[in-house]
Amino acid sequence: MKIGMMSFAHMHAYSYANGLKKLSDVEIVGIFDEDKDRGTEVAKKYAAEFFSDQAAFLNEEMDAVIICSENIRHKEMVMNAAKAKKHILCEKPIATTVEDAKEMIEACEENGVILQIAFPVRFSLPIQQVKQMIDKHELGEIVAFRTTNRGQNPGGWFIDQARSGGGAVLDHTVHMVDIMRWYSDKEISSVHAIVDSYFHDIEIDDAGILTLEFEDGVIASHDASWSRFSDYPTWGDVTIEVIGTKQTVTVDAFKEHFRMFSSGEKSLEHVFFCNDMDLGLIRDFVDCVKEKRKPSITGYDGLKALEVALAAYKSSKAGKTIKL
Repeated sequence: MKIGMMSFAHMHAYSYANGLKKLSDVEIVGIFDEDKDRGTEVAKKYAAEFFSDQAAFLNEEMDAVIICSENIRHKEMVMNAAKAKKHILCEKPIATTVEDAKEMIEACEENGVILQIAFPVRFSLPIQQVKQMIDKHELGEIVAFRTTNRGQNPGGWFIDQARSGGGAVLDHTVHMVDIMRWYSDKEISSVHAIVDSYFHDIEIDDAGILTLEFEDGVIASHDASWSRFSDYPTWGDVTIEVIGTKQTVTVDAFKEHFRMFSSGEKSLEHVFFCNDMDLGLIRDFVDCVKEKRKPSITGYDGLKALEVALAAYKSSKAGKTIKL
C-alpha cells in the first residue's frame, strides 16, 4: 500500500510515520509540507519524495494520506485529498468548526473515500479491556464517568488561536469524549464548563473543567489541561473512571511505565512500556483501506467529539449550560 504524509506540523506525524515503517506491506511514497526545511529533513528520514506543492503531491499514485497539519488546515487538506480519491486519516480534532466538519464528511462520502479520525486512545489495551467488560455487562449499568487528559503545553501554533481554533480544552477534550461515547454508545446532551488560562501567561486557554450529561442521564466530568510543567517525568495522563451499578473500574492509559533516574535534562522520567497506541491506530487504518470497510473511528465520531469541545467554550463564555 502506498501512503503519503500531509504536513509534519503536528508532532504525532512522526509516530504515525514510524508506525507505517513497521508495516512490511506499506510504503511512504511522498511527504507534503509547506515548511521546506522540515519537509526535506523528514523526507530524508523516511526515504520518501518531498513535495512543496500540494496539488503535485496529491497527483501522485497513492492509496491514502495521513494529515497532521495545523488544526485550521484540516478542512482544506481533507477536501483536496477527497477530490483526489485518496483515503484519509486526519489528526484530531477533525476541524475547528462544526460546519467545516460536516462539509469534510460529505466530501469524503461523495468521493467514496474513507475518513478516519486519529483517536489512538481507543487502541490502548487497558482502555480496550474496559470496553470488553462493559460489553459483557460486568460493570452493570453505567452511572457516571470521570476522565482526565492533562499534559504539557506544546507551544508553537497550538497556542495561536488563528491556527489551532482552541487551546487545551479543544486539544484534550476530544480524546476522552470519544472514549465515553464508545463505551456508552450514547450521545452527550448538555455541557457546562469553566475554561481559562491558569498555568501559563498565554492568551489561549490552558485548562478547563467540563461537566457533561448524556442522553440517558449518565453524568461525567472531564479535566482537560496543559498543566504539566516541562520537567515533569512524563508527558501527561489519560485516565477514565467508569462507575457502574455492579463495580467501578479506573484506567490510566500511561500507568504501565518504569521510572528512570539519570543525570540528563530530567532527573526522573517515566518510560512507557505498554502497547503502542499510535501503531494500533495506523494498523487499523491500513486494514480499513485494504478491506474497504467502514473505519473504526469515523468522521461522525470526530464531529460529535468536536461539538462537545466547542460547546465547552460557549458554556464558559455565557456562564450557562449548553444543550446539544
